[in-house]
Amino acid sequence: MARYVQAHMTVAGIAELPLFRRAETLDLLYIGYGLTVVVLVLASYLAGAFGWLPHDAQAINVALLNAPPFTPGHALGTDFLGRDLLSRLVLGIQAYFLPGLLSVALAIVGGSVLGVLAGWRGGWWDTLITYLANLLDSFPRLVLILLVIAAFKPDIYYVMVVVGITSMPVIANLVAGKIAFLRQKSFIEAAHALGLPGHTVILKHILWFNCRALLVIQATLGMAEAILIETSLSYLGFGVQEPTPSWGNMVLSGANYFLQGNFWPSTAPALAILATILGFQLLGDGLNNLLEGKRRR
Repeated sequence: MARYVQAHMTVAGIAELPLFRRAETLDLLYIGYGLTVVVLVLASYLAGAFGWLPHDAQAINVALLNAPPFTPGHALGTDFLGRDLLSRLVLGIQAYFLPGLLSVALAIVGGSVLGVLAGWRGGWWDTLITYLANLLDSFPRLVLILLVIAAFKPDIYYVMVVVGITSMPVIANLVAGKIAFLRQKSFIEAAHALGLPGHTVILKHILWFNCRALLVIQATLGMAEAILIETSLSYLGFGVQEPTPSWGNMVLSGANYFLQGNFWPSTAPALAILATILGFQLLGDGLNNLLEGKRRR
């Protein structure tokens, strides 16, 4: 009995600690690296949007073709047309930032609405949404993206709409599962007994208090997926087209000179893709472990 009381007091003491003091060191490293990437991406997007670049990203300099890093005036060197790599890397964030946010917003909002309908209403709503989710999951995403490109044009916003729509079932299942868990705890029945209106229970007590952690985590993972899809499509020629810079088409342009010893024009954007996607993935993983208590035994 004494051991039980001591263990209970220990758990209670841990629960009273501030959130980040309860976190494991590895999770804090994940979150720190991820937040650093987020800040750098946001700052770079703003720099590109306001034209705060070291050079004109489209300016061609035939005297400095494939210049190596640390060339005077060009910290990361130049590409095969003598264009500044640093400026193009910063401007390349424009290719995925807003489209990626569109994809994440569609997935979060649409998935939350479907999850609430399935978990709150139940009945034929649950059956219909489950059927729609299974229908979306049955189609390979790449096939849907290629169909959209063929039907319209290789516009990255159309592609990200498809990505956002096809990401809805995952979030809907998570939200519906959370509502089912709250029903088991008589949470929703207690809210009704207290006289709370339905929209207050859904928006405040379910989505905000109980689902915000999983929605934030899914948003970070969705942004990483959007970056990967945009850069992959641009590399294949279906995304952002030259001369507009994208990390994907920069890798493609530099790959033609890789075997000539000029590896940096393709390696620099490839490393940027790797570091950014890794940052968003680790941020989601760290937040998942911290907010959901995955590591603590």
